[in-house]
Amino acid sequence: METLKLPRPLVNNILAQAQQSPENEICGLIGGRDGQAEHCYPIDNTAIDQARRYQMDPKEQIDAMRRMREQNESLVAIYHSHPHAPALPSATDLAEAEYADAAYLIVSLNTVGVLEMTAFCIKQQQAHELALELI
Repeated sequence: METLKLPRPLVNNILAQAQQSPENEICGLIGGRDGQAEHCYPIDNTAIDQARRYQMDPKEQIDAMRRMREQNESLVAIYHSHPHAPALPSATDLAEAEYADAAYLIVSLNTVGVLEMTAFCIKQQQAHELALELI
């Protein structure tokens, strides 16, 4: 995957989540079919230091994966926000990336007037930026 195609309503949903929690990282999953993103599954962040990292609530993550299977979807992307850092994978993001076939989408609130969103493929703790296409 060199390009992550995202429907505008899905992007707007993720951006709204980030704006509603400007001091803490938000996180979730994106499901779809044939690599095409279709649905956003927000998941509560249960990390101790939510301003600097995310940890998905395990029960909610399992529930989201089950809902994807029920809709014949697969995991397209994992998303989270960086309230006070650029939209680049942190050392923790690289070390904890476990889904090599999923894109990693990062939203940064560390900008003036706009939100920054980037996508990456992360394999073996190496990030490769993907093109983003809004559809």
